[in-house]
Amino acid sequence: MLQAYITGYMPCLEILQGALNSFYLNNTSSSITWKLNGTVLSVKSSGSHYSLSGGNLRISRLNKDHDAGTYQCLASNSFGTIVSREASLTFAYLENFKTHKRGSVSVREGQGVVLLCGPPPHSGDLMFSWIFNEYPSFVKQDHRRFVSQETGNLYIAKVELSDVGNYTCVVTNTVTKTRVQGPPTPLVLRSDGVMGEYEPKIEVQFPELVHGAKGSTVKLECFALGNPVPSISWRRVDGVPFARKVDTRKVSGVLDLPYFQQEDAGTYECVAENSRGLNTVKGKLSFYAQPHLIEKPQDVQKSIDDSLVWECKATGKPKPSYRWMKNGENLEPTERVQVANGALSISRLTLADVGMYQCVAGNKHGEVYSNAELRVIAVAPDFGSTPVRSQTLVKEGGDVLIECKPKMSPWGIISWKKTAEPLRESNRVSILENGNLRIWNATKVDAGVYTCLATNQFGVASRCTHLAYVQPTVIVTQPSTMDVTVGESVILPCQVTYDPSLELKFTWFFNEQLIHFANHGGYFEKVGGHSAGDIMIRNVQLKHAGKYTCAVQTKVDSISIAADLVVRGPPGPPNGIHVSEVSETTVSLSWRPGSDNHSPITAYTIQARTPFSLGWQAVTTVPESVGGRQLTATVTELNPWVEYEFRVLGSNAVGTGEPSKPSKQARTKETSPRVTPANVSGGGGSRSELVITWEPVPEELQNGPGFGYVVAFRPHGATGWMQAAVPSPEASRYVFKNESIQPFSPFHVKVGVYNNVGEGPFGPVSTIYSAEDEPGRAPTRVRAKSLSASQVEVSWKALPWNVSKRRLLGYELRYWPRSEKEESASVQRTVGNQTSSVLRGLRGSTYYYITVRAYNTAGTGPPGGTVNVTTKKPPPSQPPAKVMWNTSNSKIIVNWEQVKALENESEVTGYKVSPRNRHSPANVMETNTTSVELSLPTDEEYIIQIKPFGEGGEGSSSRQITIPRIADARNSNSGAAFSLMT
Repeated sequence: MLQAYITGYMPCLEILQGALNSFYLNNTSSSITWKLNGTVLSVKSSGSHYSLSGGNLRISRLNKDHDAGTYQCLASNSFGTIVSREASLTFAYLENFKTHKRGSVSVREGQGVVLLCGPPPHSGDLMFSWIFNEYPSFVKQDHRRFVSQETGNLYIAKVELSDVGNYTCVVTNTVTKTRVQGPPTPLVLRSDGVMGEYEPKIEVQFPELVHGAKGSTVKLECFALGNPVPSISWRRVDGVPFARKVDTRKVSGVLDLPYFQQEDAGTYECVAENSRGLNTVKGKLSFYAQPHLIEKPQDVQKSIDDSLVWECKATGKPKPSYRWMKNGENLEPTERVQVANGALSISRLTLADVGMYQCVAGNKHGEVYSNAELRVIAVAPDFGSTPVRSQTLVKEGGDVLIECKPKMSPWGIISWKKTAEPLRESNRVSILENGNLRIWNATKVDAGVYTCLATNQFGVASRCTHLAYVQPTVIVTQPSTMDVTVGESVILPCQVTYDPSLELKFTWFFNEQLIHFANHGGYFEKVGGHSAGDIMIRNVQLKHAGKYTCAVQTKVDSISIAADLVVRGPPGPPNGIHVSEVSETTVSLSWRPGSDNHSPITAYTIQARTPFSLGWQAVTTVPESVGGRQLTATVTELNPWVEYEFRVLGSNAVGTGEPSKPSKQARTKETSPRVTPANVSGGGGSRSELVITWEPVPEELQNGPGFGYVVAFRPHGATGWMQAAVPSPEASRYVFKNESIQPFSPFHVKVGVYNNVGEGPFGPVSTIYSAEDEPGRAPTRVRAKSLSASQVEVSWKALPWNVSKRRLLGYELRYWPRSEKEESASVQRTVGNQTSSVLRGLRGSTYYYITVRAYNTAGTGPPGGTVNVTTKKPPPSQPPAKVMWNTSNSKIIVNWEQVKALENESEVTGYKVSPRNRHSPANVMETNTTSVELSLPTDEEYIIQIKPFGEGGEGSSSRQITIPRIADARNSNSGAAFSLMT
């Protein structure tokens, strides 16, 4: 029921009309009627107490006693009447509190208390709050204080000294927004002691049964008195946790369940608990929903004597009941009119059944309406919308159906004529119950003009059609089985004879699936002519084997023919690969053959892979060649203690097929190692050390777990061997240290292997020298000379090449600017007994320190004293400018402007001229002047660059100057001068 609250001071109200369907909105002759409590209202167009505004009811000067009640709208026109849903009009109000004084409430400190509100007479929803002492100091709700929005009462779980004062209940009408205050209630403390602790006592309880509407927000209140102040918690008795829409952080005295749904229904429990005990209260929350239509009747137009079935379905809880209305009045069941589960059925329709119908679905929470119009028509026979075909084709021996479907109401009589004579029925010719004509096993005699006549009480109509005889379609290709090899092409024939007046349509199917020629990767192509539907399959694959069907269709008939295509190809992958009898170096394999694809399998190939191999590799087998009928083999020459996977490939006369799936991994058994490390060498290290190195044995050759190395060594000339175990398979180095080892002493060394099974062999013996001492003497006569701004030449006197086991590998030069420390020095090394070296890349005009030391594998010796040198000034930074050239008497004369060095640059002492062609290196010429004379180039361009130089080195180069070919220069520029500004 729709509720509308109206305040007493509003001058008027508009109630929106009920849902009216389009028949009213589109018909200007419609009329509107309103009822109040079932009585028709006298409504005028304007100026009266009740008036209409576009179909809406306007009520002026509202009167509480006369205008409250249930309203309903009725809309009528020439098609019928429908009614709207009902609307209830009530009036909201809130009276004042009675003015008598309220007595004080006396409690002990620590005791709980309830202050009653007692709201005055009212209509409409209320909201409650309490003022403490005086406005605007309102009571704030917390775990100790609670204001019930159901009763308006104030609950204090445990009274404290600060609670003493006057309390006033404030009531607000949520519809009218008016507010009234009750008389104050004093709260005082008794003087006979403090209240002791006691268990919770629930004072605010929700009802045992609460009804919740679908989609609404349901609130449950629960609050308890107690000392200490009780805590409030909520739970569902069935143990189902609260949905995420419930904000459990805010749950205390009120449990909010927003957007209430069926799954929220159940029994809820409020638990109040403190240190003295707990108390609970339970209540059941039930779900209800107003009806909602899910299937509605639609407007229909029917013929006389037809039947009507209108479905009407709605959801809701409780389950809705149904009733039907016709033209605003309840429809009572009769022999022709029945209502069952919301469905309305009317048999043998008459013109009296015309009108507006409404399905009303309702439960105790409301009703919903759905409207539909029924029209019943009476029509004479008419072929306008269902014409008879002008021509029908039939082949000899075929069946034909000629349809006759006139529109008429009620349905009448259908008869047929051939030419002008009534049609005689026989065992081949029959008029069906629906008026259609059926002819079986047709012959040429059946050809002719046929007329269909339709008759009812309102008139007669007829239409004719011509039945023509045509030649049947015949496929002349014989069905066959075709054999082809993978990669070849084949043509599948489909040729027919047919009536030339008909159009042919060829359709091909592969394994009963339609072939879409554009979607098969270019394999299929139509190659037949007008009377042939042949197709070609190019580059035939194994997947093309199967049944092919050619279907031929005309307007009259359809026939088909099938052919089987056998495709020979390489064998399919073997399966069931099984590994057994695993030893250190062999396994036994067995498998099942794959499909031979119509060509016998002649041989099998076995492949293997390991975690260490690059893909699949062929293996050695016994027998060496595995024949096509053999399904077992022994794989040999495997590595011990390695995980292998195996696969098998079959071959036949066509080729080798796809491999099988890999077998399960199989690890060969372990055995003692057989492979020794390669490249045993060593040397170097620190004083009194013998360093031995080798290449580790690959994991696939270690033959088992617990792999390691045995290092054996002895001084040159000794007979006994010293041994040491190195347990790591990744190890590649062993260092023996003993103070008795002389520098650079030769040792015999060999490295063996072992694992958990046992020891393997030793490798060949190698000679390795112990660590040598670093050089003990320093080079003498160290000299340094600046060559340019970036180069310094350093020289020294060489040391003896081999002094007391102190080999020399070369010399190490260290150099650093005076502005830096020696720790940051740059290092340059020489190789062999060299006695000088040039340091490059230095900074110009810079003071450098330099030391020279001898070095070998043990390190560097002492320095030969520190020398110093200052590099020369940097070379000129400016390139030659105003470069000019001309030709004279088979010569080229080049001139340029003198380059002047800056104050911090070295003086220019000359120039380097570099002429070259594009195919040969430059030929550098030096001059101390600013010009140079060159021979003319021979029939090709020359490129010239000029650089100044001084004791600081070469300066910046000019840009490239291009001298053109002699012929060009003589013919066009002889005696002329050219310049290039740089």
